[in-house]
Amino acid sequence: MQNTYKENDFSKILKGRRSVRNYDPAVKISKEEMEQIINDTVTAPSSINMQPWRFVVVSSDEGKETLAPLVHFNKLQNETSAAMVVIFGDLDNFAQAEKIYGTAVEQNLMPQDVKERQLEMFSPLMEKMPLDVKKETVLIDGSLAAMNLMLVARAYGYDTNPIGGFDREKITEALQLDPEQYYPIMIVSIGKAKEAGYPSYRLPAEDITFWR
Repeated sequence: MQNTYKENDFSKILKGRRSVRNYDPAVKISKEEMEQIINDTVTAPSSINMQPWRFVVVSSDEGKETLAPLVHFNKLQNETSAAMVVIFGDLDNFAQAEKIYGTAVEQNLMPQDVKERQLEMFSPLMEKMPLDVKKETVLIDGSLAAMNLMLVARAYGYDTNPIGGFDREKITEALQLDPEQYYPIMIVSIGKAKEAGYPSYRLPAEDITFWR
């Protein structure tokens, strides 16, 4: 299935993004198109390319009912969006190192000696990494993926809203994942806006940048 970009003007994608809370509930996104969106999303960078982001796409009525008591004041997005994409960080992401680096070698994206050197260097570091550092790392990487997802969604003609207000203590088990392995990062609602989001003021570079 070909990518179905509706918008290719980066300025419109970037500057036209709004946080949308009320969606047209009649608009659905197929599994095939959602997979395209996620495949584009994961072009985001990550620490040593371990790609720790994991996505739970909640689009069924049953899934939405599961999320309803957990999303606090974000119920409208849950009720009207095509999907709520819950982003987790896999704290055991280095288990994918052999597949990631090995496939890179097979596709001539990485020399074999670089793969071996990377694994030799990072394996002991990852084994000793404290849990709080692992959580901080997947939080950063998962947030990069979340921002990519919102921009990619715009290219496909959809709208989004990043959601941080949800029950982090319960959501992992509610979605049948292991809370020891999967760390909740963010929810991104996605769909077609029924009500346009509001534009907002951004502080200029001169107010937020330090030059040394």
